[in-house]
Amino acid sequence: MSTISDIPKIKNSRSGNFFLMAGPCVIENENMPFEIAEKINSVCNKLAIPFIFKASYKKANRSRLDSFTGIGDVKGLELLAAVGKRYEIPVVTDVHNAEEAVLAGEFADVIQIPAFLCRQTDLLVAAAGTGKWVNIKKGQFLSAESMQFAVDKVKESGNSKVILTERGTTFGYQDLVVDYRNIPIMKNLDVPVVLDCTHSLQKPNQPSGVTGGDPGMIETIAKAGIAVGADGLFIETHPDPATARSDGANMLHLDLLEELLNKLVRIKEVVR
Repeated sequence: MSTISDIPKIKNSRSGNFFLMAGPCVIENENMPFEIAEKINSVCNKLAIPFIFKASYKKANRSRLDSFTGIGDVKGLELLAAVGKRYEIPVVTDVHNAEEAVLAGEFADVIQIPAFLCRQTDLLVAAAGTGKWVNIKKGQFLSAESMQFAVDKVKESGNSKVILTERGTTFGYQDLVVDYRNIPIMKNLDVPVVLDCTHSLQKPNQPSGVTGGDPGMIETIAKAGIAVGADGLFIETHPDPATARSDGANMLHLDLLEELLNKLVRIKEVVR
């Protein structure tokens, strides 16, 4: 089984802490990703938390046609790679089709498969073919056990570097719930397992066409995830969520991240 210590440029991987995938939902401009990455990297180094910077270079699954999707594919990817180079940290971004996987593989250390696309064979095979780590988000419509098939598609394509992420299960039409049994079940598939603490709190399909959320519950979700053995956490964060171009309603304010991580490190020490 590959471990996160094998991810290029990752720091603090021998600390015994959970690892963190964190950053903004999408790259909004040329300055914002550096501002956010510098803050998170500083906090993670202080707390000895392995850190992977997350930002989408393109949003292809917005509710409305007039929603912001990005600043340009290559420009976004170049900025993402520049963040990784400046702070010497790995970076992760999501892709939506096989062609995007090949392109993103030239810039990112981890290729992320969105939850709605976790059954797309061509996409999984293309992501595997990049040779990069592949983070597959569990579909809101799938059981934890069924993610075995997604893992198999990547591994049988010659890539054993797989991560699975729990991001909630559809409950009715406009809410998600986290079944914490999914974390140990997916860990039994011999891959690192991450809990997505922000998308698990989304309230999709709102009448306005803008996805809602419940960021006040991020701490609760994160604490529970560490307590039941999640290897890593996924947290989208922004210096001003109210003005974020995507998913602001469920993001954590950047100023609150250090206090939260301090609490989570203490929980990890207890359950280690």
